[in-house]
Amino acid sequence: MISNQVRRFYDPTFTITPEYKESLPDLQNGPASLIEGANVPIQQVGISNFRLPLQIKTREGKPITLETSIDGYVSLDAGKKGINMSRIMRTFYKFKDEVFSLDLLEKVLKAYKDDLGSQESFLRLSFSYPMIMESLRSGMEGYQYYEVAFEGHLDSYDRFHKHMHLKFVYSSACPCSYELAEHARETRGVAAIPHSQRSEAEVTVALRDEFFVEDLVQVCREALKTETQVMVKREDEQAFAELNGAYQKFVEDAARLLYEELDSYNSIRDFVVRCAHLESLHSHDAVSRICKGLPNGLR
Repeated sequence: MISNQVRRFYDPTFTITPEYKESLPDLQNGPASLIEGANVPIQQVGISNFRLPLQIKTREGKPITLETSIDGYVSLDAGKKGINMSRIMRTFYKFKDEVFSLDLLEKVLKAYKDDLGSQESFLRLSFSYPMIMESLRSGMEGYQYYEVAFEGHLDSYDRFHKHMHLKFVYSSACPCSYELAEHARETRGVAAIPHSQRSEAEVTVALRDEFFVEDLVQVCREALKTETQVMVKREDEQAFAELNGAYQKFVEDAARLLYEELDSYNSIRDFVVRCAHLESLHSHDAVSRICKGLPNGLR
């Protein structure tokens, strides 16, 4: 006779048999009658922020291993209760020893569609990317880190869409503040310091061809000129003050400078930029957004 009393006991010696495994309930793959709410498609279902050390392809060819946060999603048709969430990770783990670039995402996304029987699949890899940066005048070197994400989407027609996201940190010296400070010095002999602030450009590019993190960083450096520094001696600090004096910019200027530079690359099909100047004068931020302006493009 089987007791109805449940035992609070974990048996480390218990062995799974094929018959026992077959008997386990599986509500995720249950009938449509189990669906709660509207029986409609869901555009994205999956898991976010599972972490792996992945090899990332570099422009120089030698990959670097970086801790990577991974978001994986697939579409879910109407009439299906859910997906097997663990399969998102299990499928990705098949590729964990590959060298990752944006183009490799297409291969992973195809495996997602096949393994989960979905119409569409989505993937995002986020990591902090180190690059050696040389000081302006002293010749010292240090690591600058860039927040980067690779994003891929394989649609229902198996068309592959690839995007790269980058956060680029720079300094912005206010042209208006500079002129007012100079006016005070010249007309009244009063010392005045124009304000500048740490600023951020969040850049997203839709790509046609292979493009590297180093390439997008170079785009931002060429456009904005005043990237924040890593290793600084007195001669570097003076150089940075001169650099900000030479390349003063409002937040509107920053957006347009990035537009001009991004638009000159054939590999970049589309782009959207958000610039934020984290004001040292105001208690709020100054923000400008700009996009290439393609019909039905990035906004």
